[in-house]
Amino acid sequence: MILDTNALSAFADEDAKFEPVLRLAKRCAIPVIVLGEYRYGISQSKHHDEYRAWLKAQLRHFELLSVIPETAGYFAELRLELKKAGTPTPANDLWIAALARQHNLPIASRDTHFDLVSGVRRIGW
Repeated sequence: MILDTNALSAFADEDAKFEPVLRLAKRCAIPVIVLGEYRYGISQSKHHDEYRAWLKAQLRHFELLSVIPETAGYFAELRLELKKAGTPTPANDLWIAALARQHNLPIASRDTHFDLVSGVRRIGW
């Protein structure tokens, strides 16, 4: 399962509603895009020192997914599909969806626009 930024935040905040979702994961991955978004978010938080420490301690438990040339093909394919369907999606989320399709993994997210991406399953909470 890929964790979107709001899923990573829910995990860090020990959101009880997210815990059952996390238990479903046989494989837990964080895209580098999510890592960047999360680090940006914690840099603006009042609790940035706590979140940075949490991330440093927890990051080793996750598989990090990088964007590679193959991912770019999935991105272009998804962007074209969504443009034709008239359903624009934020660029960062397109990269996350491309990684999900590439690795055949669901996305844990509260963002319902992932539901519009064919071949990608969103797990919400």
